[in-house]
Amino acid sequence: MTQPLTIAYLAPEIPALSATFVYNEILQLEQLGTDVIPFSVHASTSNIEEPRVQALATKTFNLYAQSKLSVIADNLVMLASRPINYSRTLGLLLSDMWRVGLFSRTAFGLAYRMLFSASLARRLIQKKCKHLHVHFAHIPSDIAMYASSISSIPFSITAHANDLYERGWLLKEKVERSKFFATISEFNQRYLADQGVDLDKVKIIRCGVDPAQFSQRQEMPNNTIPRIGVIGRLVEKKGIDTLIEAVSLLKKQGQKVELQVAGSGPLDSTLKALVAQKKLSIEDVCFLGAIPHSEVADFIKSLDMFVLPCKQDENGDIDGIPVVLMEAMLSGVPVISSRLSGIPELVIDNKTGLLIEQNDSVALAKAISIIINDSVLKANLIEQAVVRVKQEFSQIDNAQKLNDLFGLTK
Repeated sequence: MTQPLTIAYLAPEIPALSATFVYNEILQLEQLGTDVIPFSVHASTSNIEEPRVQALATKTFNLYAQSKLSVIADNLVMLASRPINYSRTLGLLLSDMWRVGLFSRTAFGLAYRMLFSASLARRLIQKKCKHLHVHFAHIPSDIAMYASSISSIPFSITAHANDLYERGWLLKEKVERSKFFATISEFNQRYLADQGVDLDKVKIIRCGVDPAQFSQRQEMPNNTIPRIGVIGRLVEKKGIDTLIEAVSLLKKQGQKVELQVAGSGPLDSTLKALVAQKKLSIEDVCFLGAIPHSEVADFIKSLDMFVLPCKQDENGDIDGIPVVLMEAMLSGVPVISSRLSGIPELVIDNKTGLLIEQNDSVALAKAISIIINDSVLKANLIEQAVVRVKQEFSQIDNAQKLNDLFGLTK
């Protein structure tokens, strides 16, 4: 009988409400028969009630939650048991620090993370892991590549957005050292090509959704006033300020809509102040705060449309392909988003949704009006969106692609 493949997973936080695709991917891999040992950089701050996710949280080892003595002990053990590997990794660290600027903050960060990589390496060996996969190409990938060097266990990476564009240090080296380097979009693949990386190692593996969890609704909501919804962290790159401005324009044009904003974040008070500045009432814009993941599907299905007008923030950070757009599309809710990053690979303008240019509240108001008033287009968008997500962004299919790549590392 074939033994299941034992792999380790590392991410900034497992489980995390802001990265549900990570723990959903782990759970899907387990259903495929792969034994996954989860590691998290930080302890989880998310309270997710789903029993399978709670079980995952319980068995996740949190690297930064260890005592300093424990980390030092792990480094001494790895130095004694694998002196050549440990010394070679120190040399790798020093060359990496030189590349990023010897006395820079990034260089000191690399040194700090190398210490924790010994703790990870020790446990990878203890658990007899055959492969290490890491989500995000910044901090967790630093830990992963040094742990791989110490343990001689191969690693791979899934890169998303912020980790490439805003914090993409040592990308060329990470691609070169990894067994394979996955990313979620063709847009990201082109960006990596521009960085001069070895594209033979770069694979497109979508972040997917479970069609069973977000099935297409059978009946349209009976909202007297068209209800627009958005879910996301209240941060600049989500473009919720553009959406509020569009609601204000629609109101001035005599088109009433009800906007429901689900999520929390640093811009909460700023966005509420914008609502007041635009003289919008609670009936126009309602802030729901963060909602439990178990309630997301019902919230989405209550909407007449889902709008996420993403933008590039002042630090250069952008979304990759937001999973919540896939969830809305699978649920039979028409979507509007921005012509930005990998989003047009999911939301194909006038086919699976509508796209606007970032920061364009006038175009957004027009797109909202089109969906309200054109029932034929709305029905076509819904039908083709469901097909698109099932064909290209299925969680099951993309987990299988990953599993096949892991199997090649045995």
